[in-house]
Amino acid sequence: MGIYEKIKDLGGWLAEGEAELLYDLAAKAPKNGKIVEIGSWKGRSTICLASGSKKANGGKITAIDPHTGSSEHQGGGQGVNTFEEFKKNINEAGLADMIQPIVKKSSEAVNDFHEPISLIFIDGGHEYEFVKQDFDQWVPKVVDGGIVALHDTISWGGPRQVAEKDLFLSRNFKDTGFVNSISYGTKTEKNNLFDRCRNRYILFLKNTFDLLWSLRKKSGLLKKMERMFGKRINKIFRSMQ
Repeated sequence: MGIYEKIKDLGGWLAEGEAELLYDLAAKAPKNGKIVEIGSWKGRSTICLASGSKKANGGKITAIDPHTGSSEHQGGGQGVNTFEEFKKNINEAGLADMIQPIVKKSSEAVNDFHEPISLIFIDGGHEYEFVKQDFDQWVPKVVDGGIVALHDTISWGGPRQVAEKDLFLSRNFKDTGFVNSISYGTKTEKNNLFDRCRNRYILFLKNTFDLLWSLRKKSGLLKKMERMFGKRINKIFRSMQ
């Protein structure tokens, strides 16, 4: 059974290619750091990360989420609490022993987290200031050779801006890529000219994908876009890692 089959019926937003990517990144993450997830919701991405880490005999996933939802879930004055469903989902997946939940906001949890990070998946608040804060507070804890991944860098302005400026155009990342709306890269002390050229090429492809995505409803380009930038190009990006 593929990883997506394990999570497809759970509440949340993670495409098949994204699920496979998180599984692979966790399986390949360096062993000299922790795997951290910021924003777990009901456990779709957490299960992918834990499954990949377990396959590679890796460590536990530190899953940080207040479980009260992001700002888009706070409308109408009604609260959200997803922790019980999160626990139920990871238990039924047989992965509770692989996951260490921290029920706090990431900005609160960061002060008590003092371990090196080998892989971080950022999927918390989607406003620019929250994404930027998560990036600035947590990425310095990532080891050289570790991986930084951000969700919703296609459909949301905040994650997209941070991914462009702080990932693709940064001197501190190489081997960047994207699968659907996840953008990712490998942290390095200082990338070289080849890395920078490659990163900008991947960013160009991502921006093209983003444009086609925004036009899909008006122009009927969705199927064409999926043929152009679907599993084939995702496999190319992932084979370059």
